Amino acid sequence: MSNIDTRKRNFLNALEILHGKPASIGDATYSREQCIAAIAQCYANGEQTYSVLPAWLTQDKSRRVGRGQYSIPEMVSVEFTPAENFDENSTVELQTAETCDTMSSMNSNTFNLVAPSTDVSLVPVKNDTFVPWGHHDDISTILKSKQFAPVYITGMSGNGKTTMVEQICAASGRECIRVNITAETDEDDLIGGFRLINGETKFVFGGVVQAMQRGAILLLDEIDLGTERMMCLQPVLEGKGIYIKKIGMFVKPAQGFNVVATANTKGKGESDRFVGTRCMNEAFLDRFSYWFEQDYADKTIEARIIIRKMKAYGKEDKEFAQYLVKWAETIRLGFKEGGLDDIITTRRLEEVCKAFAIFSDKQKAIKLTLTRFDPATQEAFYNLYTKIDPTMLPTPEGMKEEKPSSPVVSVTSDADEIKKAVDAAIAKMFPTSTVVDPNLTNPCTDYAVTA
Repeated sequence: MSNIDTRKRNFLNALEILHGKPASIGDATYSREQCIAAIAQCYANGEQTYSVLPAWLTQDKSRRVGRGQYSIPEMVSVEFTPAENFDENSTVELQTAETCDTMSSMNSNTFNLVAPSTDVSLVPVKNDTFVPWGHHDDISTILKSKQFAPVYITGMSGNGKTTMVEQICAASGRECIRVNITAETDEDDLIGGFRLINGETKFVFGGVVQAMQRGAILLLDEIDLGTERMMCLQPVLEGKGIYIKKIGMFVKPAQGFNVVATANTKGKGESDRFVGTRCMNEAFLDRFSYWFEQDYADKTIEARIIIRKMKAYGKEDKEFAQYLVKWAETIRLGFKEGGLDDIITTRRLEEVCKAFAIFSDKQKAIKLTLTRFDPATQEAFYNLYTKIDPTMLPTPEGMKEEKPSSPVVSVTSDADEIKKAVDAAIAKMFPTSTVVDPNLTNPCTDYAVTA
């Protein structure tokens, strides 16, 4: 707190006197009444303070963790020396007084330690379009308990795994540090390593250690893309803390620290759809306490998600949203039965909503979103949509670009196979007469949707 003014310092000291010092940043949450009481305490002590609640507290959306509730991470700030204040001709020995209670020095080595300021809250911003569903309540209960119980969430891409974890943290005022895993991720990235800062080599903590010190949620995104270098997290997944060999320091987790991993597979090896996923160490996987398999939301929930997205983009069409959900559901059925190699994710539907808001054209919005697929799949998926939405016309001749040099047989056979699979999926979703009747009524009125 060395870089704050006198009024703020007095205010924070009064909060500590009245309510004690929080164990971690996740616990540094105060009500409006508590903050007003702290200001009154300063006046009673004759100290310089605010006349009303300060703007840095009430106008910063990242600090709001509930109605009349504010996060004040400065209450547990650690006075590390910022990198720019280091003398380039000297080294600084980390003293016990400069550390928080999660760290203990194991030897007398001298080094420069650089850590980011804890004055900044890492609570995710609330997303007004988010709809809780699936395993949301169970995972929320685990994280709110502040018991250490690592969670592994697996499922198809684009169904909201990562968003769910971030929004659980946003709703509960929990800090969340997201680390995206790749094949190149190693101990230096996760735990920390030496960096060249202003011409001097200094040790910088990685996201894992920062989450441990702050009592935050560590979100390991796409964990099944990692290699055996991830084994450095073994002690972290046991909740026992970790010894940082490079600086001779042991870091133990603050209260509330937990780990959540998301992945498209269960770590059993590479799949055709998710190239780069790996067969992970069984001992590593076994350290996750609870596993959740997340499918796509059912049609009622997904329609509610899409309608909220449309509202956020400024162009709402509930009927269009229902058609889109039915379309995606039909394609997913064909995919599950092995007739289709591609799928429409919830993320794809959200992109349709965005394109619809930009161009005000349903047909163009769908076609733009389908361009990530091959020409045969684009045509088949679009034609399927025209069978569901009576206001749309089938694909006109010449929609896809024909290349003279391309083998004719491969494009034709692919299109025929996809058409057969799509027709089979349609037959399961609708009565035959409903699909072929050009005067069909709204096929999506078999369920009600509310935003």
